[in-house]
Amino acid sequence: MRSIWNGAISFGLVSIPIKLVNATESHSISFRQIHVGDGGRVRYRKVCELDGEEVPTAEIGKGYEEADGSIIPITDEDLAQLPIATAKTIEIVSFVPADQIDPLQMDTAYYLAASGATAAKPYTLLREALKRSRKVAIAKYALRGRERLGMLRVVDDVIAMHGLLWPDEIRVPEGVAPEGAVSVREAELDLADALMATLGEVEMDSLHDDYREAVEAMIAAKADGGEPAVAAGPPVEGAGGQVIDLMAALENSVRVAKASRAGAGAGEPAEGAAGAEVTPIRRKKAAGAAAPKAVGGKKSTASAAGGGAGGGAAAGAAKKSTAAAAATKKKAAAAAAAAAVKKTASAKAAEAKPARGAAKKAVTPRKRSSA
Repeated sequence: MRSIWNGAISFGLVSIPIKLVNATESHSISFRQIHVGDGGRVRYRKVCELDGEEVPTAEIGKGYEEADGSIIPITDEDLAQLPIATAKTIEIVSFVPADQIDPLQMDTAYYLAASGATAAKPYTLLREALKRSRKVAIAKYALRGRERLGMLRVVDDVIAMHGLLWPDEIRVPEGVAPEGAVSVREAELDLADALMATLGEVEMDSLHDDYREAVEAMIAAKADGGEPAVAAGPPVEGAGGQVIDLMAALENSVRVAKASRAGAGAGEPAEGAAGAEVTPIRRKKAAGAAAPKAVGGKKSTASAAGGGAGGGAAAGAAKKSTAAAAATKKKAAAAAAAAAVKKTASAKAAEAKPARGAAKKAVTPRKRSSA
């Protein structure tokens, strides 16, 4: 990897020669501006406002514009003469726990590579010290004409540096939070916790840019002279001003997440909870219930073709079978009811008999024996 800056890390009295290498790269697809009418490229020309002539890059310098519009020329020599200690040095100023760094301050990331054999020993010393202390180093450095703030940490066996925004560059989030008092119930928090537990963790290496892949496929299809395939998907509806049932949404989300984790039933897509529709259950008619008679309808062609006599005989047999089943069921129900009544009467009689005997025995006077 090509270095973009050469200098040294100042660690107390220790100086570590290093090279700065970009740790990240952008894979976003960039487009050119074209003339829609004929497809020609639209380019920007750098033109001097005084003489109207195009200026080559070699003749373009820096200048500071004051409030009245006048320009003060600034040369590279002017900047080089400024007393900046970090012009070629990454100066470590402190060591702090990593959780003290607000992620909002994070900026571009770089790898710091040891420059030369003499840098290997102090480089390894700093790396191992950061590992053992479980802290990060806060440093100042100058890059591209300005002094910056950085954070050094260990990634595998390499020291990485994250550019940090200065504390006064972080805006206060005024007017961003929802206005007014908003209450959240414990049941809603429990469902949110269940959803978080169900979703679990993800392997960061498995994440990729679906949109970029779709754009690349579209470009490839148009380059071959065809039309890009449009994937069918649900319509995207705006959520602005939409009132939702939060509990139902959480419950559906938990159910969908569990189905997704379980493989959605041997690989089938989980889509039951998306619409949250309830299908009513149709109750079956009781056995033996008479079917409603047909009123004033003509016989169908199929019935006529089957023969009127045969159809009538089949209908009569069906009616007789239904009536016989109903009569048998009615008799069985009557017999069961009679048996239940008889059993109840017998039980009551059995309970009343010892009670009457006990009462008779209690009221019978005891005969006195003769003297």
